[in-house]
Amino acid sequence: MITLVTKSVDDTKALGAEVAALCRPRDVIVLAGDLGTGKTAFTQGLARGLGVEEPVTSPAFVLVRTYAGRLPLTHIDVYRLDHIQELVDLGIAELVDEGGVTVVEWGDVVLPALPAEFLEVRLEHGEALDDRRVRIRALGSSWSARIAALAGAADRWTAAG
Repeated sequence: MITLVTKSVDDTKALGAEVAALCRPRDVIVLAGDLGTGKTAFTQGLARGLGVEEPVTSPAFVLVRTYAGRLPLTHIDVYRLDHIQELVDLGIAELVDEGGVTVVEWGDVVLPALPAEFLEVRLEHGEALDDRRVRIRALGSSWSARIAALAGAADRWTAAG
């Protein structure tokens, strides 16, 4: 696991773009954190890094949005789901199999419905108003080597303990 501190919304977006450079088809990224910690900002940066040109907004009320880019981006927000089965009914397995990158906001509450291998990005409020502590960990072998590359590329963010 690596822990970084971003100092602004733009920093959080830039970190998302760094992660995008490491993405491969069928990758799943689970975003976790309280309201207002930057999950959508991270996704906006990820989208920019994937070459998405249209505006990226939270799919809180529509649940799923898909964007075209270098790799397609499927952005899922499960905040309003009452049961894990609803995510299965949305076709999470099929969405992942489409070959793009799938980002699941609030994904930590639906882990049993997700593939076994994913990147978890946990965002927390930091010490200053715009600071975010970002904990990134790989689950499964496919992200393990790539997370080390991210740690090396992310030297502009303050490493935190």
